[in-house]
Amino acid sequence: MAAIVTATDVTVQYHERAVLDAATFSIEEDDRIGLIGRNGCGKTTFLRILAGLQTPDSGDIARRRELVASYLPQDFMLDATKSVEENIRDGAKPVLDLIAEYESLPADSKRHEFLEHRIVTLEGWTLDRRIATAMSNLNCPAGDRRVETLSGGEKRRVAMARAIVSRPDFLMLDEPTNHLDPESIEWVAEFLDGFTGAFLVVTHDRYFLDRVTKRIVELSEGRFYWHEGNYADYLLAKAERQATDVVLEHKRQMFLKKELAWVRSGVRAQRSKSKIRFDRYYDAAAQDAPEIEEDVELCIPPPPKLGNRVVDLSNVGMELGGRRLFHGFDFKFENGRRIGVAGRNGLGKTTLLRIILGQLAPTEGTVKTGQLTQFNYVDQSRLQLREERTALEEVSDGTEYVIFGDGKLSLRAYLKRFLFTDDRIMTQVKYLSGGERSRLLLARILKNGGNFLILDEPTNDLDLPTLRVLEEALIAFTGVVLVVSHDRYFLNRICTDVLAFEGDGTIHHSVGDYDYYLEKKERAAAATSKQALAAITAPKSAASEVKTRRLSFKETKELEGMEAQIQALDAEVVRIEGLFAAPDFHRDHASQAGELKAKMDATKRKTELLYARWSELESLKNGNGK
Repeated sequence: MAAIVTATDVTVQYHERAVLDAATFSIEEDDRIGLIGRNGCGKTTFLRILAGLQTPDSGDIARRRELVASYLPQDFMLDATKSVEENIRDGAKPVLDLIAEYESLPADSKRHEFLEHRIVTLEGWTLDRRIATAMSNLNCPAGDRRVETLSGGEKRRVAMARAIVSRPDFLMLDEPTNHLDPESIEWVAEFLDGFTGAFLVVTHDRYFLDRVTKRIVELSEGRFYWHEGNYADYLLAKAERQATDVVLEHKRQMFLKKELAWVRSGVRAQRSKSKIRFDRYYDAAAQDAPEIEEDVELCIPPPPKLGNRVVDLSNVGMELGGRRLFHGFDFKFENGRRIGVAGRNGLGKTTLLRIILGQLAPTEGTVKTGQLTQFNYVDQSRLQLREERTALEEVSDGTEYVIFGDGKLSLRAYLKRFLFTDDRIMTQVKYLSGGERSRLLLARILKNGGNFLILDEPTNDLDLPTLRVLEEALIAFTGVVLVVSHDRYFLNRICTDVLAFEGDGTIHHSVGDYDYYLEKKERAAAATSKQALAAITAPKSAASEVKTRRLSFKETKELEGMEAQIQALDAEVVRIEGLFAAPDFHRDHASQAGELKAKMDATKRKTELLYARWSELESLKNGNGK
C-alpha cells in the first residue's frame, strides 16, 4: 500500500524539552490510526505539522501529489463573521475550487475530463446534500446562525461537520468526540467506518478508539511506538512490551555489575580480550534504561461522614422556556453509589444537577437534602485559570497545605498526585498544555473536599493515563459520585447506576454500568417490536387459539439471579481491563498476561451466553414464548 504522508526524522523542541525527537511516521492510503499519549507529549503539535500549520525544527514531511487533507483542531478555526453553513461549506474549499475552475473553462478545454474525474471522486456534485446530512446527524445549530453566537459545544459540532464534508483523502481529528452526545459520536463512528480515505485520530474516548481504529500509535518521549489492532490490543501489547523491557534491563544491570566486579578485582588477561570486555561494558553502560510510567494516584480528599439522608428527590419535574424537560422523577441517593447521567445534549442533564445542588427550584416535586451532605461541584465551564500564575499558585489560594481527612498534605505532594512533576508545578499556566490545565482545574476544585461529588463532563480534554487515574480515584471514593458524561468506557468503569435521559420526558434509572443499561434498553425495544409485529400478523380468527408458555418456577428463579451474574461477570472484565491499563502491570502481573487475557475472553463468552439465555427467559416472561 502506497504512503500518502511521510514524516522523517521530525524534531520539535520547546524550551529544553524535545516533544518530537527525530521521530518518523508514515500513513498509508487506508490507514485507520489512533494516536495516543500523555497531554503535552506533542500529539497536537504533530497534527499541526501534518496539516501544514506548523514547521518542525528539523526533518522532512512528504505528501502525495494533489492530496486532499482535512484537519479538525481542538481549538476551532472558524470564521466568527460567517454563518454556520458558510463555515461548514468552507471545509469543502478544495472541491469548490475545482468546481469553480470547471465551470469557468471553455467547452473545448482539455482539463474538463481531469477536473470532472476529481470532482466525482470527491463527490463534489452532492456537496449540498452531504452538508445537510452532516449538520443533521451532528445536531448542528441552524445554518443561518452566526458563529460568534454559538456555545463551545455548538462550535465543536460545526467544526466537525466542516472537517468531513470535503471527503478528503486524509482526515486528521484532534479530540473529535468532545462535547458530542452518544448519538452524534455513534454517527461519527459510522461515518469513519465507511470512510474510504485514511484518518488519524487523537481521542481520549477509548470506546471510540476500539470502534474505529485498526492501529494504535503511542507518542512517548518524542518517539512513536506502533501497535496493530485497537485500544484493547494496544493495552495487552504494551504490557508485554514493558515486561520485556524490565527483563532486558535486569539482565543489563546484572551484566554491568559482573563486569564492574571484574574491573575492580584487578584481573589482568590478554590485552585484546581486556579491551573487548571494556568495550562491551561501555556499550551496555551507554544504553538508556526503558521509560517506565510512574505509578501515580490522583488524590481526592476523604469525604466527611454522610447521614441517613443524602438527597431525596420526590416527583421532581422541570420546565424551562415553556418546554418540559422531565417530570415525575423519584430517586434517593445513597452512600457509596456512583451514578452516571447519560443522554443527548439539551434534554436537561445539567439542569438536574443544578436542582440537586439547590441552584434551581424544580417546577414540580420536592428535593430534600441531608444535614451532613456537602456538595463539591465540578461544572462544564469549570473556573478560569490565571495565565501568569504558576500551577502551585493557582491551587494554593494563600495556603501551603490541603486538608486531607484528619491530617494535611503539602500542595506540592497534592499536585504530584495529579501527575505534575516538579518543573511543571512551577510552570506558568500559559505554558501548560490543555490536559495539564484540565488537571490543574480538577486539583483546585477537588481539594475543597465534600461527600457528594458532582462532575459535569469531567473527561473532556483529559489524556488516557489521567482518565485511568481519575477512574480509580472515583471508584475508591467512599461518598456519593454523580457524573454526567458521554464517555461510554468511563461510565462502564465507574458506574453502579445509570440515570438515562431518553428524550421522552422521563429519567430512566438502571442498576449497573452503561453497557448493561443499553443491553436492557435494546431488549425492551426488541420485545415491544416483536409484540407489535405479532399483533399485526396474527390472524384474528386464530388469536384465541394461540397458546403462550409461561415461565416455570425454576426459570423464574433463574431469571431473578441472572442480572447479578451478568453484573459480576462484567465487573470481572472491567477488573482485568483495569489491570492491563495500570502503569504497574509489568511489575505485578507481567507473568500472568496470557492467563489474564484467556480469562477475560472466557468471561466475555460466558456473558454472551447469559445474555442469550436472559433474552429467551424475558421473552417467555412477556408472553412471547410458544
